[in-house]
Amino acid sequence: MEILRERYELSCGRIREIEAEQEVAAQYRDYFKKVAAFILLVARSCDDRDNRKKVTGLEALREENRMLYEDILGDNYAVSYANPTYACGKFGLDMGRLLAFLYTEIRAMIPYAFEQRYEDLVIRMELFVEIYNAFAYTQSEAELLTLPEKAAVPNTNDIRDTLYWFVSDYSETAASYRVRSLVDADCDFAVRIVEDSDLDDLRYLYQYGEYVSPDVEKMAQYLNSLPDERIRLMADTYTEGYRMGFEKAHVDLGKKKTVDLHYMLGFERVVRAAVANFARMGLKPTICRCENNIFAKSVVRKRGYFGADANRQFLYDHKDDIALFLDKKLVNRKLEVLKNAYEAVKEQAAVYAGPAVIEVFGELPFAPESKDEACSLDAEQQKMSAELKGASQNIVSSYINEEERSFTIIAFPVPGIGERFVEIFDETIRLNTLDYKTYERIQATIIDTLNKAAYVEVKGMNGNRTDLRVMLYPLSDPGKESIFENCVADVNIPVGEVFTSPVLEGTNGRLHVRRVFLNELEYHDLEIGFKDGMTTDYTCANFDSEEKNKAYIKANVLYHYDSLPIGEFAIGTNTTAYMTAKKYDIANLFPILIAEKTGPHFAVGDTCYSRSEEVRIYNEDGREVVAKDNAVSILRKTDPSKAYFACHTDITIPYDELGSIIAYGKDGAAYPIIEKGRFVLAGTEELNEPFEIC
Repeated sequence: MEILRERYELSCGRIREIEAEQEVAAQYRDYFKKVAAFILLVARSCDDRDNRKKVTGLEALREENRMLYEDILGDNYAVSYANPTYACGKFGLDMGRLLAFLYTEIRAMIPYAFEQRYEDLVIRMELFVEIYNAFAYTQSEAELLTLPEKAAVPNTNDIRDTLYWFVSDYSETAASYRVRSLVDADCDFAVRIVEDSDLDDLRYLYQYGEYVSPDVEKMAQYLNSLPDERIRLMADTYTEGYRMGFEKAHVDLGKKKTVDLHYMLGFERVVRAAVANFARMGLKPTICRCENNIFAKSVVRKRGYFGADANRQFLYDHKDDIALFLDKKLVNRKLEVLKNAYEAVKEQAAVYAGPAVIEVFGELPFAPESKDEACSLDAEQQKMSAELKGASQNIVSSYINEEERSFTIIAFPVPGIGERFVEIFDETIRLNTLDYKTYERIQATIIDTLNKAAYVEVKGMNGNRTDLRVMLYPLSDPGKESIFENCVADVNIPVGEVFTSPVLEGTNGRLHVRRVFLNELEYHDLEIGFKDGMTTDYTCANFDSEEKNKAYIKANVLYHYDSLPIGEFAIGTNTTAYMTAKKYDIANLFPILIAEKTGPHFAVGDTCYSRSEEVRIYNEDGREVVAKDNAVSILRKTDPSKAYFACHTDITIPYDELGSIIAYGKDGAAYPIIEKGRFVLAGTEELNEPFEIC
């Protein structure tokens, strides 16, 4: 630690000199001056941490937070060196991308300053100095040779190589910390904020180093205004769902010691109550930061604790920065350090129970701008990225047995949802606590019918072009087996779906949704074709260019795979949630956790039972759910590298676009379940009541 402090002080001194001096070519002086000033601003946050906690007033903390993030806020981003369009306009495409990446990586220092993680600070400060020196040396050489100033630019490949070795060399440091903070309860930076702070004093929000928007403060204030019993209801629903997940899977929770909690700043009062509940189950919390750096990207699917997004376009612009460096050697390096990181904490990993997630919804929908200046993976890198994702998950699964862990997810709205926030929040609590016995009974009726079927046909209406035949698993013993799982409020809250892993062979047709939000990204007229259960073609209407539409889907739905299987077919039954969305006009804001319960949905990617196929699951009637594998996932027994994709994206058809769902038996008998957006199967009529009430 002493050596790190010395390196830190030396770096600060050199960066103060860089801020003051002008030893690089004129066109780069403003860049290095501004980035140096930003680093020193972050360093002051690190140095003032203890004083900030004790005496700094709320208004001063707000101002500090604003200064740290103002460069990418709102219109400021248009002239920020973090914006690849602006940087490339100043420095050209190749150098602009590299310097925009460097500044983005420097911006990742903010939370490290608040945690006083000196190594993560120092390696970025020293990288900045090294890049600056390359420019300064080139300028000096040019002056000695009396070359024109415009020639005083280092070779782009040399700058890229310096950045490449930073990414490669420090992959080990990043992986080690990330893995340890996931499974080791001694990594308790965020836990201490939750447990030790006076949550009525909003200054605690500024201890994290995350961006704190007015809505984050409003969220904390609102939860502080609720009575204790309301908070307990929220926390109990959340943690009981977690416990029930283990119970339903017949997994012994008593063998586990840690649970990692995911939440947005402002929810600390609920998290504190949940921590107490988990303690009674014998579990200690781990709370990781949702990081956004070259070593860990959480752009559209947040995992960990996180503040407000200062600028979602900024995050989107840099989601593929790894394209600057990704090659086979780096892939192997990342896999090696990930394995070493887990090996170092294998005992803690063995007793890790799984994630407990609080999602949020209500922020304005985000339709990203596609920028030519932003980095993108080429065809070969796309394949490497997909392989890296799958191989990384294989390593994780070798230390955290998927068959011995579980999870839960619950969602709540944030104030950004609008003036009726309080009403919507209350309604969401009601949705999260609906009587699961009622749904269990009705869904059992649907499953009884589906268990007679060989396939199901799903067709759209009102402009929806869906026309899809889904083949179902053939039962050997219908009295003891089930194709579909009866999903009540355990791991996925709220209640309301029956789901299965379809048979791929013979599953053909087209899936279409006029408007849908997947992992916080908006899609217009999303359409995907399937042949024998595998995606064939796909398109949307987000951009004028068909090439950009396809690239958008391939990157964010297919995760750079050439094709993915249908991993799930489900029928959502939560018509109450659907009509809540209609009543408040928030269907486009619902997270997939709730949206998937408001109509039939299909997932592309892994099955719902990925890596836990051997866990025996039973519906409440005692029948075992046996449709877990498909022709791809079954390869786990012969070639595991081809069985999994480490992705699963649900796409829901809303009831008002749903023409029909009809199950067909082997004898050709038709069993209508839904027609013209209404449940018509005998015993399911109660699900139509919310349509009439609202």
